[in-house]
Amino acid sequence: MPGRRHLAMAGGAEFDAIRHMLVTWGPQASGIGDDAAQFAIPPGEQLIVSMDAAVENVHFRRDWLSPEEIGARATIAALSDIAAMAATPRGILLALALPLSWRADLQAIARGVGVVARDAGCMIIGGNISLGSELSLTLTVLGSTTHPLTRSGAQVGDIVFATGRLGGPGAALRSLQNGENPAAAHWLRFVAPTPRLREAHWLVEHGARAGIDISDGLLADAAHLARASDVSILIDASAIPCLPGVSAEDAMSSGEEYELLVAVPVAQASAMNVRAFRDVFGIPLNAIGVCKAPGSDAVQVGGARLVGGFEHW
Repeated sequence: MPGRRHLAMAGGAEFDAIRHMLVTWGPQASGIGDDAAQFAIPPGEQLIVSMDAAVENVHFRRDWLSPEEIGARATIAALSDIAAMAATPRGILLALALPLSWRADLQAIARGVGVVARDAGCMIIGGNISLGSELSLTLTVLGSTTHPLTRSGAQVGDIVFATGRLGGPGAALRSLQNGENPAAAHWLRFVAPTPRLREAHWLVEHGARAGIDISDGLLADAAHLARASDVSILIDASAIPCLPGVSAEDAMSSGEEYELLVAVPVAQASAMNVRAFRDVFGIPLNAIGVCKAPGSDAVQVGGARLVGGFEHW
């Protein structure tokens, strides 16, 4: 569907920068230039809104990632929250704080945002740009769905599944911090993860009734799911799908995975065709735990040392 026409904008460096980004984005951007964005969602669906920030020297370092990779990775993180709700992305707004030292890289950052938005079938519909002391990208993603997947829907007895193979981003980060080159498989998962948008729809169609994306680490996000649903989750460490060279303990603490963790009732879990999932999406789907009655610990692990996840503060 074609987007709305952009409005004419005034002169000046700020609006020149916006015009240059619009050239980079081409038909991926829609209706830029008004005070606020307009867009429609399909009748009968709920609006789903998420905001995510990527800040220089907190979420990324300039010597580790190219400007295009920084833009892409920030957009992936924002879209992953929409995937966690099993929603379809409809529009992206980008707020940029841009230091003068990054000004020459603006179009490369915009390319990264645009490529990910295009692959997700999502229009860029607005945002803001300002001067900043460090590069910061704040993305607001608007989506819609008839049946949102929430953190609070898990029940005692549900089987917990994880998509993909875990541990790559954490392993890559450790290598970078040690001044080493990450293994190729680890680096790919660190620099170019995938928001599991289509996978989330498949999981809901096959019985998932609670879910979360793995951004702070498997243990931390399992705890979020457990607390929201008033259950505890017993994880089988031996069932955790790890990338080569990654232990179960490290996989459980590795953040920025953007895989999905979902709870499925026993009946649907028994019928879950994990081979079909792999055939469609090219990644595994593994049962890694079970929901138990709430206890003193939100998450318990059998067969491995309990490790922590990412803390924002």
